[in-house]
Amino acid sequence: MKNKIVAGVLGILLGNLGIHKFYLGNIGMGIVYLLFSWTVIPGIIGFIEGLIYLFQSDEDFDAKYNR
Repeated sequence: MKNKIVAGVLGILLGNLGIHKFYLGNIGMGIVYLLFSWTVIPGIIGFIEGLIYLFQSDEDFDAKYNR
């Protein structure tokens, strides 16, 4: 079971490296984030995704990531 709080905090703090994507099982996107980590773009997107995970309802998060 993946935890939305862990995913959100990883997205906010380590989003530039794509750690939240690896945690959620999306290895391909995690690698893309890692390849582009030298730019600012993955960090911004990771921060926004982290906020989305945190404010998403438990049911929606579970439906998408805990199948």
